[in-house]
Amino acid sequence: MSQSTISNKRLQGKDLINVGIFTAMYFVIVFAVALLGYIPIFMPLLCVLVPIVGGIPFMLFLTKVKKFGMIWIMSVIMGILMLLTGMGFYSILVGAVSGLIAELIYKSGDYRSASKAVLTSGVFSIWVWGNFIPLFLNIDAYFSTRQGYGQEYIDALTRLMPPWMCPVLLIAAFISGLIGGLLGKAALKKHFQKAGIA
Repeated sequence: MSQSTISNKRLQGKDLINVGIFTAMYFVIVFAVALLGYIPIFMPLLCVLVPIVGGIPFMLFLTKVKKFGMIWIMSVIMGILMLLTGMGFYSILVGAVSGLIAELIYKSGDYRSASKAVLTSGVFSIWVWGNFIPLFLNIDAYFSTRQGYGQEYIDALTRLMPPWMCPVLLIAAFISGLIGGLLGKAALKKHFQKAGIA
């Protein structure tokens, strides 16, 4: 294998710039949707809304992905951003695992398979579920630093988040990610064709 071939497979500056641009775009959309979480009923629905709404920018990002590591880096950065915005560190752990699996899935299609891109979107979207883990492990500790929400909000969300909701939200994030991927693929048909993804 020639040195130039090895170099072409490594992440370069333009690849990292693309990761940065699309992560920022994705985060802004996620943050805007997440504001709905201030209404208790919308909190669990974020596992549905974020993957669907974020599907279009994420699928656009996939048209730029041709090298291993770009999806994983984006997933980890999203977890770090969630930590910095007060959501805890579980999204980093979940994102690191789901992002790596998503990366391997897309790579298995040589970064040119539209069906693998949709599946990648579903698996990638599982990072959202990581934000909810503290609610199921210790909801009292979760709200001990969020007293500003008010007791009415805390009581309402506690009722909406029984333990059995944990796997439901995981599945919801995955399925909604698939839906977001399908919507993104349909909306970005010309971009996929230009990128040689079929």
